[in-house]
Amino acid sequence: MAAPGGAEGPSAGPAAGGALWAEVRALLPGAEEELTLALSGEVEDCVLPLLRRARGLLYGAAGRPCGAATAALRRLGDVLRDYSWEKLNAGPWREVSKAWRQVYSYGCLFGALAEVAAGRPLAPAVRLCDMGLLMGASVLDNVLARLVRVLQAHLPRAKRRAAAQGSAKVPPAALRRPGPALPCPAPFQRARADPPPVPALQPEDALPHLRCPSLEHFRDNYLIPQKPVVLEGIIDHWPCMKKWSVDYFCQVAGCRTVPVELGTRYTDEEWSQKLMTVSDFINQYIVNENGVGYLAQHQLFDQIPELKEDISIPDYCCLGEGEEDNITINAWFGPKGTISPLHQDPQQNFLAQVFGRKYIRLYSPQDSENLYPHESQILHNTSQVDVEDPDLVKFPSFRNAAFQSCILMPGQVLFIPVKYWHYVRSLDISFSVSFWWS
Repeated sequence: MAAPGGAEGPSAGPAAGGALWAEVRALLPGAEEELTLALSGEVEDCVLPLLRRARGLLYGAAGRPCGAATAALRRLGDVLRDYSWEKLNAGPWREVSKAWRQVYSYGCLFGALAEVAAGRPLAPAVRLCDMGLLMGASVLDNVLARLVRVLQAHLPRAKRRAAAQGSAKVPPAALRRPGPALPCPAPFQRARADPPPVPALQPEDALPHLRCPSLEHFRDNYLIPQKPVVLEGIIDHWPCMKKWSVDYFCQVAGCRTVPVELGTRYTDEEWSQKLMTVSDFINQYIVNENGVGYLAQHQLFDQIPELKEDISIPDYCCLGEGEEDNITINAWFGPKGTISPLHQDPQQNFLAQVFGRKYIRLYSPQDSENLYPHESQILHNTSQVDVEDPDLVKFPSFRNAAFQSCILMPGQVLFIPVKYWHYVRSLDISFSVSFWWS
């Protein structure tokens, strides 16, 4: 069976396949009983025998599973994923048991290992790892993250753009962010067919700019009084500032499966989320501008550590009350003309611009009543007003709301205080990194 794009990976031959299997096998415990299959809760009685059967097939051969054993291992992976997938989508994501997410991860792991053991093209195995990382929970010391890094290294670099093909729509419940419930996120959306020109900033509305302030100066003059500011010079040392581009993402992550947000705005019925490869996303929505698509998610850097190694948490986050592990890092990647409607976030926010420019407008929480938030609980953090084309008949008090604005340039970082309302429009193909911290 040929790999997508007509190329087999280096593992296609028997010798290469044996070397890859040895590398993959080294990620697992040495003995069957050491692969504990520990779950963080109760699951149905039929599940554990399936897990043990898959483990037995994996360790039953002296070398690597082959023939009937590999086929059986693949079928068990399918069964485990299908069965747990129903549990993942049976209700709100916050109510999904971690144990069922772990079962899903084991199903992805056994399926990916079966693909590698059979010497098949690596794209399906990479996709299975990504699905486990997105939808599952960590098992065996996050073995899926370690496994996909090994597999990706064996994909020919020139073929990574075509290493996976196709995409899959997923139920909205499945892509809700794991962990504590957050207010409805503000995904980016494509603006009008002809985006408005670059706004002319008025001096009286312009946000202040500050170059490399000391921790004390930032704390006393901006953090404590909760005043937004554009910081300069604090991310110049990030490797991403010299490395990242659209082509670089294709090379490093083109074969990786990620969730992409589709639709005009998340309040519309046609808004949806789809799983697709980074390469497909770039080809459809960045290069060819085919429809509305934005890669906006907080798992990207955990899913693809190569990207996380190119950024670092701003030093100013140490002024917060939370631990570093509690800082949420978000990725925002999309074409020119995408818009995030006016909304507010539940934590302090550093928005770092890597490439491209963004027009940003900020409103104080004190002006909330003039911004007409949606009354529903799920959209209470989002304004009903179209900031750049407001309906002042329907929303007359909006004219009373004072704002500050900026055009965020590459290398600049905007401090957005907690609960500050912000509206964002991309002026170019853009990649931003935001840090939510307390």
